[in-house]
Amino acid sequence: MIKTLVASIALCAATAAFAQAPAEGTVATWAAKPAHAWGAPTHMMLLDATRAGRRIVAVGEHGIVLLSDDEGKTYRQARSVPVSATLSAVTFTDDKHGWVVGQWGVILATNDGGETWQKQRMDTAVDQPLFSVHFMNDHDGIAVGLWSLMLQTHDGGKTWAKVTLPKPPGGGKADRNLYHVFADQKAALYISAEQGTVLKSTDGGVNWDYLATGGKGSLWSGVATPDGRIVVGGLLGSLFQSSDGGATWSPLKAETKSSITNLVAAGKGLLAVGLDGLVMQQRADGAPFDVAQRPDRAALTAAVIDAGGKPILFSNDGVLTGL
Repeated sequence: MIKTLVASIALCAATAAFAQAPAEGTVATWAAKPAHAWGAPTHMMLLDATRAGRRIVAVGEHGIVLLSDDEGKTYRQARSVPVSATLSAVTFTDDKHGWVVGQWGVILATNDGGETWQKQRMDTAVDQPLFSVHFMNDHDGIAVGLWSLMLQTHDGGKTWAKVTLPKPPGGGKADRNLYHVFADQKAALYISAEQGTVLKSTDGGVNWDYLATGGKGSLWSGVATPDGRIVVGGLLGSLFQSSDGGATWSPLKAETKSSITNLVAAGKGLLAVGLDGLVMQQRADGAPFDVAQRPDRAALTAAVIDAGGKPILFSNDGVLTGL
């Protein structure tokens, strides 16, 4: 059940619903155990992927961490991962130092390129999952998740402190799900969130403003492109772009109703992947999107651009080949 839910809504509140099941104590105990060595790890559900230098690192269900040193041709499982919780996001600041986050608010760190991981945080009292993590440098990082959960560190993750966000415009509680945190070239931080909202900080995460894109649905991903654009996307193919740091937004015609789960800067353009096998590519700002759907209609969750400029795709069924 959890596999289907997580894949279908791409890192949203499914893990929290799962945590409220009658077997909550059993699930938490299992999630805190070291990850198992799987016989076919490339067929496990994968939720995020990135680069650690030239290495590709992908993470997913049951605490799985996959490593590839040959541009995605072959993968092997990390030697040591201290949890079996679902891992939803991964980031690296260089080829050695990285962090992953996931179910039960878990945060893991590595200093050897993902070969071995150490637990920095986990709260099995409540499954308030973390959906995304970003580090500005080796010391300053931020992780975000369910119900406006935000954690910050200034010592490389040795300690993590909760941050209370301001109430959104129009009143109500600061309880929106925060899906993806990223930075632009000017070091401003952005978080794609629920209800068509993007949060922005220009002081390293001390203060946050709510930005309205004009959309109403959840925004599951976002990216800052080298040419200065901020692009966010999510539910039912919604896609919005800002060329002025989020002050104003305009919708992009995606020509799809399939939900977007991951956005990646690709050269001068943009790559988007999503549910129903969705793969969209924009060659440059202002260019139309080339929209394709894989015949297998796989629930795509992440993409990494290989050395030849082609996308490597990840999904709820693991690593995929071809477009």
